[in-house]
Amino acid sequence: MTTQNKRPADAKALLDSNAGWRYLDVRSVEEFDAGHPAGAWNVPIFHRGPSGMMPNPEFEKVVQRVLPSPSKLVVGCGSGPRSLRACEVLAAVGYTDLVNVEGGFNGARDEMGRAIPGWVAAGLPVEKASPPERTYAQLLKPAK
Repeated sequence: MTTQNKRPADAKALLDSNAGWRYLDVRSVEEFDAGHPAGAWNVPIFHRGPSGMMPNPEFEKVVQRVLPSPSKLVVGCGSGPRSLRACEVLAAVGYTDLVNVEGGFNGARDEMGRAIPGWVAAGLPVEKASPPERTYAQLLKPAK
């Protein structure tokens, strides 16, 4: 399977299907902490720095360790571009079941300026607290 693009409600249906799909939120830690899809795992593809967004050099390594291929991943970010990039990176290292969430968490605009509703606008479950094992601080720690 190549990367598929799905609207948030369709991505949520995959997560609810009991087929082993997991939500990988690739937004920054700060964005994740402000609210994220219920049940999401956070591994940022970029970090916020003083000069803007910087690539996370640990992204592939952490994802491969905590959600190894052949994991089925629904990948989301704020509006879509970062998660699409994350899907490209993960496909290059062997992941085959990848879904990019169109509109991401916050929503986006298409090339014609029309709104693409995100996870929040679709009324899907959001949480602010996560079990520590799904936060980037914990996921970054090496397995014991």
